[in-house]
Amino acid sequence: MTRHGSRLLALSTVSLGLVATMTMPAAAEDQPTRDQLIADCASGEGKCSFNEPTLGKAYLGDFRQVSNSLYNCSTSDATQSMGWSDTVGSTDSAGVSVTAGGKIAGLIDLSVTATYSHTWSSSHTENSSLNMTVKPGEVGWISRAQVMQTVSGTWQTHYDSPKWGHYYWFVPDTVTGPAPNGTDGQSNAVTVKTRKMTAAEKNSCSSEAKKGQAFVVKR
Repeated sequence: MTRHGSRLLALSTVSLGLVATMTMPAAAEDQPTRDQLIADCASGEGKCSFNEPTLGKAYLGDFRQVSNSLYNCSTSDATQSMGWSDTVGSTDSAGVSVTAGGKIAGLIDLSVTATYSHTWSSSHTENSSLNMTVKPGEVGWISRAQVMQTVSGTWQTHYDSPKWGHYYWFVPDTVTGPAPNGTDGQSNAVTVKTRKMTAAEKNSCSSEAKKGQAFVVKR
């Protein structure tokens, strides 16, 4: 009996979220890990695309220290201009860094640009300076929070010859990365934060080099 048309069989691995277009039966142990498929996308061994990207609603990320710390061992307020610099990258659903300028980042940007008509960046850097005032017996530093956004989609990996028994593999992924300031009404934030010195830090103020002084400690 002659069968017309192509024979297509979908195989789903729930724990990995992997789907393959079959060319021949494959044993369970022949199935790739998610990391192996993403590595093939990154290296170019698999011809990959990031399909049907969906942007999540932007939100303000966590504050984190972006400057050195100013310790005030004096008896009066210490005011100083402090420079700061912050680079925020992207991570995928497995917590792996999505390197700026890499193939993975480029494929996501290509897909997002085609769908939403604006570019997607896997990394964002800002730097500036800010005047800060630290009270006696306290430590101060500058913190910054970046507007973040998720982009979800499905990696399609195509091999010229069957690999793990298949020409195609599919794996869902969500990448979290920096979004432009003002996205969905969210704005980046920079602020000065302070705390009281610990007992050990206060004791260190009695040394000749620090007594009655305000000094900077690199982060």
